[in-house]
Amino acid sequence: MKRTTSPVRLSPARLLRPALRAMLVAHPRRMALGALLATLTVLAGMGLLGLSGWFIAATAIAGLQLSSALMFDVFMPSAGIRLLALGRTAARYGERLVTHDATLAALAQLRERLFRGWAGVAGARELLRHPARALFRLTSDLDALEPFYLRILVPASAALGAAILATVVLGVMDLGLGLALGAWLLLVGLSVAAVLARRARLPALRRALITERLRAQAIDLISGQTELLMTDRLSQHCHVLRQTDVRLARADRQLNRLDIQAGFIHGVAGSLTLALVLLAVGALAERGQIGTAGAVLALLIALTAMEPFAALRRGALEAGRMWLAARRISAHVDTEQQAPPVTAPSAPLALCLRQVAVRYPDSPVNALERISLTLARGERVAVIGPSGAGKSTLMALAAGELTAHAGTLAVLPHAWLSQRTDLFQDSLRDNLLLADSAASDAALWDALAGAGLASAVRALPAGLDTRLGEGGLGLSGGQARRLALARLLLQPHQLWLLDEPTEGLDGATAADVLGKLDARGTGRAWLLATHLRREAALADRLLLLRDGSIQVECVRGSPRYEAALARLRPD
Repeated sequence: MKRTTSPVRLSPARLLRPALRAMLVAHPRRMALGALLATLTVLAGMGLLGLSGWFIAATAIAGLQLSSALMFDVFMPSAGIRLLALGRTAARYGERLVTHDATLAALAQLRERLFRGWAGVAGARELLRHPARALFRLTSDLDALEPFYLRILVPASAALGAAILATVVLGVMDLGLGLALGAWLLLVGLSVAAVLARRARLPALRRALITERLRAQAIDLISGQTELLMTDRLSQHCHVLRQTDVRLARADRQLNRLDIQAGFIHGVAGSLTLALVLLAVGALAERGQIGTAGAVLALLIALTAMEPFAALRRGALEAGRMWLAARRISAHVDTEQQAPPVTAPSAPLALCLRQVAVRYPDSPVNALERISLTLARGERVAVIGPSGAGKSTLMALAAGELTAHAGTLAVLPHAWLSQRTDLFQDSLRDNLLLADSAASDAALWDALAGAGLASAVRALPAGLDTRLGEGGLGLSGGQARRLALARLLLQPHQLWLLDEPTEGLDGATAADVLGKLDARGTGRAWLLATHLRREAALADRLLLLRDGSIQVECVRGSPRYEAALARLRPD
């Protein structure tokens, strides 16, 4: 009897922890200093208003009688007011400087961690499948995490400081009143923020997803307007775009209504707080526990104590978007999968696989099943077989883009010429320097000559400084393939991994490329995946791969070798 286990459901806090922890631990001292400065700014503002009110009231009362007016000290309160005013200004400036600097530095470090996560094997595959999604993570999702510190943690720290100050000031007058006011501030302020965050979560999530969809539809409209016009679907796509924009506006209105409601509740709570404190200090003044100036001080402190809690509204409104962004980013930050360290095989070998199995994450079966393969240094081996047999998987495994599910792998440092030619919007020189950043111009020209591209590049007005468009725009398919070959030749590695190097090239170009490879590849080990006769004919051994396992192995000169070559696709 088989047992089935239900998938483990992670709590929201555990889902969000990797991204938020990576952001907060990046610069903890600067972030703590920013929160402290924000708290000091709020406390200085409360103290400035309270002391000013007390001073005005005390001065007016002292002026009623000549004796008290002569005895009243105006210098100490005045100095305190000036100190608080200057301190508030300095703290505000320092808070803005430190908090924003800490936030930008934390986001930069988080962006670097995302890059490192995508540099791993699994991350690289996802990056290739969904490049637009990765770009969105690096831009919009990271920007969505910015308010977590600036609009939640920093205002929460300031609000807590305001509640403590109000509790202490009124507690000196009456302990019960101080404790009651502190508990009231925390209860009302945090409850409103929590309820607002919960009610705004779905609209904020909806708005974030609709924004992402609107962005994708707008890009599709701009990049594909010619095709849409030719197929008479341009107006339909514009209509869909307008509908998405209407849904975005609807989500914005819902968030605005929640913001207005929260502002109204904060206004009512502030007025109610002021009224209750007024009644309480009136009773204390009537009993003679405090004077008129003390009552004014208590009222002004209570009046300003509610304001820092209102600053949490913006963060609560954006909590849903932050939650979505942190959840999507945490999947890449939590496991920074790097390529496994390359183990060098023993001296006679360039590559050694022992009972290696490979399984893709979304597949229930192995793509490679118990592969054992050795490649001697200087030897050329071609892997042949039908489409889907696992040739590209074997090449990706040897190149380090896939990890083995079972077995061991040892491989020399290698150069890889894959089916895909990756060229960037940059100069020819910089595209070549990706293979060897320290290569001189002489080495670049030598590699171009070896690839048969030197004469074509010399004919260009800018030579090596010729700018290529996106994806190598400006070069023909054959020239792009030759440029990839030149990058291969720039690398000094003794092992070449060649995955269908001449696929898609015409016969003459393919023959020339293979000739260049044959001449420059003398003494190097080759692992070649192919289904073309012209490529496999360069190999010393042929391995027939079928259903993820090696079925037949034959060496040059044997009848089976010639028969296997004859079954391959001709030029």
